[in-house]
Amino acid sequence: MKRRDFLQQTAASTALIGLGGLTLSSFNSTTQKKITILHTNDVHSHIDPFGPDDGRNANKGGVARRASLVESIRKENPNTLLLDAGDIFQGTPYFNYYGGELEFKLMSMLKYDAATIGNHDFDNGIDGLYAQLPHAKFDFISANYDFSNTNLNTHVKPYKTFVKDGIKIGIFGLGIELDGLVTKDLYKETVYLNPTEIAQDMSRILKEEEHCDLVICLSHLGYNYRNNPDKPSDLTLARATKDIDLIIGGHTHTFLPKPTIEKNSVDKNVLVNQVGCYGLYLGKIDFFFDSDKNKSADGTTIIV
Repeated sequence: MKRRDFLQQTAASTALIGLGGLTLSSFNSTTQKKITILHTNDVHSHIDPFGPDDGRNANKGGVARRASLVESIRKENPNTLLLDAGDIFQGTPYFNYYGGELEFKLMSMLKYDAATIGNHDFDNGIDGLYAQLPHAKFDFISANYDFSNTNLNTHVKPYKTFVKDGIKIGIFGLGIELDGLVTKDLYKETVYLNPTEIAQDMSRILKEEEHCDLVICLSHLGYNYRNNPDKPSDLTLARATKDIDLIIGGHTHTFLPKPTIEKNSVDKNVLVNQVGCYGLYLGKIDFFFDSDKNKSADGTTIIV
């Protein structure tokens, strides 16, 4: 590992974040529970690691290395979820030849828990995506794509809940507007719904109706658009909502050495994270809960 990369990774591991004003030091270690969230985004069919001559990405990435990392983290903490924020497809000949079958089979072997849908996941059309679903042993979640009049109807859920060590975790998905990025004949009758409005509704449902202790948005909106501040992004979403604890992003290939901390609409902390692209990094965020389910978090970006 290069010294610069090692320092970058080490710095990322120090991102201790208090949520709702509580810090980790106020927890009683005997009653503390730990939930680990691992995540990827924009892997773009990169199955193999980069070679030794691939410039700044030399000797990084690869599904096999990611699998080893995930396995070791799960051994350390069985209360772990593995998520992907979309654009699984398109980028290497593996996709051109297998059409996504290999990507879904490998993600299933890594035991991903959920993924959302990116714009490039429509590159073989909605029919091509549908054809590969039997190879995915994990759920796709998207709340702002209305698939009612397509063959994906009932195959994509708006949200999913998990329970780990008595902690209930709710995850919902959001996708970017397809018009202008994907031709209509590829996404067909898919209807794009306003992601901010949907996020407000989904997070309320997960918090108030599903009684989730941790609410996560799995987003393929993009981190931020400085030249177009009105365009929905992860940062604008964080500011406009009140019940989301973590936004895991994709689309803009943004590398964050540690999660961004944004204030939500009621002045509480929201974590926003994205780990670049091509499977070069694995995001790892640990949430700590005390006996009253108050929470704190520690974010790390791991070089693969």
